[in-house]
This record gives sequence, structure tokens and C-alpha cells, in this order.
Amino acid sequence: MTSGTASDIADLIARTALRDRAAFRDLYSRTSSKLFGVTLRILKDRSEAEEALQEVYVKIWQRADRYVAGGYSPISWLVAIARNHSLDILRARKPMSDDIDAAIDLADGAPDPEQATIDSSERTRIDGCLDTLEADKADCVRGAYLDGYSYEELATRHSVPLNTMRTWLRRSLIKLRECLTA
Repeated sequence: MTSGTASDIADLIARTALRDRAAFRDLYSRTSSKLFGVTLRILKDRSEAEEALQEVYVKIWQRADRYVAGGYSPISWLVAIARNHSLDILRARKPMSDDIDAAIDLADGAPDPEQATIDSSERTRIDGCLDTLEADKADCVRGAYLDGYSYEELATRHSVPLNTMRTWLRRSLIKLRECLTA
């Protein structure tokens, strides 16, 4: 079914506030697909999103009188209810652990002091080799391999053709390898 205009949705919310079941059914049919998309995107589980959607409409039925026409757009108000409810479900998923004994068995993911020293030394060598490159080419290497920019994004950022960016990166990596093996 078509979602209708904002004034149609606002009218349906107002009629729902007066406990008009037909208006509530119409509101559901016009907005449920959008609100289901919101819950599914947040919860990432279809059955959980379907259940959440039903709970969202219970809240809408109970709180329709709180909607203020002219404040938010009616669909934004409905989406906010769906979003907030879905986020509450996510928060409730995370177990609260007060048992310190459970945390004792967790491995420390940080490197030991020896590995940290080696990593620091390697980082210094890499930074030194990056400093031997022209500034814009070093920026491209950092952007591509440290910041995750695509070749296209870097080409646009540096106002060069895509193939030029590929060449810059390939030649810069060759220079870095030569520097690091020297």
C-alpha cells in the first residue's frame, strides 16, 4: 500500500490517539514496511525485527496522543519510536557480567613489551621510508593502506586520473620495499 502524505499519516495518528481501530489498521498498512526496514537494519535478524515491529505498534497505540502535529514529521516520529525500541533490544542483548572470575580467563590482546618494542622500531622504519617519498605520494600511500580510501577516492582528492593514482601507488610501494630491505 502507498504510504500517503505526511498530513494523511498525521491524521491517522490523531485518530489512533482517539482509539480508532480502523485508523490504526490503516496506519499500520501504510507505515509497517518502512518501520520493519528500520527494525531489521538495526537488529539484523528477521524474526527479532518482526517481533520488535509488533511491540513498536503497541507503543504507537499507547502513545499516539503524544504526537504533536507540526513538531516532527509524522513518519519521523514513527521511525524514532521504531529506532529507539530496536536500540533498547540491542542494549538488552549485551549480558551484564558482574562475575569477575569470568573476566580472569580473558586473554590480554595487547602485545608483550618485547613485541611492542619491535613494533615501535618497525613503525619508525616505515615512517622514515614514507618520509623519503614526495609528500602527496606518501599521503596517498597512507590514505590507501592505513585509512582505507579507494583508488578512486584518492584520485579525486588529488585531482589526478585513476590510472595515474594507480601508478603513483605502485611506484611508491616499490620505493618503500627498496627502502625497507636496504
